[in-house]
Amino acid sequence: MKTRPLIVFCFLLIAVSTVMACALCRGAIPLSLQELWQVLGGKGPEGLRLVVVEWRLPRVLIALMCGASLGISGAIFQSILRNPLGSPDVLGLNAGAFSGVLAIMLLWPSNLFAMALASLISAALTGVIIYLLAWRQGITPYRLILIGIGIRALLMSFNGWVMTSTSLSTAMSAGLWSAGSLNGVNWQSVSMVFPAVVIALLGVASLAKRMGLLEMGDDLACALGIRTERTRLGLLLLAILLTAVPTAVIGPVSFVALVAPQIARRLAHSPSGVLWNTALCGSLLLLAADYLAQHAFLPYQLPVGVITVSVGGIYLLSLLVREARRS
Repeated sequence: MKTRPLIVFCFLLIAVSTVMACALCRGAIPLSLQELWQVLGGKGPEGLRLVVVEWRLPRVLIALMCGASLGISGAIFQSILRNPLGSPDVLGLNAGAFSGVLAIMLLWPSNLFAMALASLISAALTGVIIYLLAWRQGITPYRLILIGIGIRALLMSFNGWVMTSTSLSTAMSAGLWSAGSLNGVNWQSVSMVFPAVVIALLGVASLAKRMGLLEMGDDLACALGIRTERTRLGLLLLAILLTAVPTAVIGPVSFVALVAPQIARRLAHSPSGVLWNTALCGSLLLLAADYLAQHAFLPYQLPVGVITVSVGGIYLLSLLVREARRS
């Protein structure tokens, strides 16, 4: 990394660590940093260990991993499409993953692994359909975005029809899940998310240099020996995996994938280390949103998706206004 991206990386790392400590310490049973350190070291009382290790820590780790996954996924889409509006929630991958999870909720309501697998398969199918419909001797970014928005509208209509046609209890569960929430996550969720995220991030790291060359245009990338369509397809599959796994666990949390890459680029003012900074930005956004959802509106707790939609909607409006003025 260059100097400024490295400073930004350290700053984001400190911010993420601070929000993690606040999330672990604050709650119905408040803890000091010394008590937290003792509990994490295995020396605290059994009751405090139950609260921190079994309840709060899995939630924080899930927010950390899912935020990083969504941020990297958004960075991939924005790099491939060369457009700041490129993100899985705008293109309809979140809606596609929700369709798969909704089907599993109707058949096997309590099977978390089946929900994750259905989310991955339905998101992959959605991505393939969008890719095939946008293919015209190659991929044009604006055509891919417009087709993705259309597919998203169709899937959201289908999901709404299914929810109104099912039983009341299933519809309420699906509606709560569709808002995006970290309530109820546990170590089983962590064990399911961790390997998928690690594998996907290793794949992204291996293609990071090619992704940077693709941003310069297909002609220059081909001249440098990059197989553009194969690389683009591989990156899309990795981005779909990074979107589907968090969606299966915490629901379709919107706008983290859209906002995190832009914040990382604007802070660093350099393409150097953008993926690492984007991962930390995504983690910070989701951690902070979940912290606000838990503690800012007491005695009520909001789904984390409500916070991200509120913040992301404002950002999207400002982005659209800025792009319109530039045009």
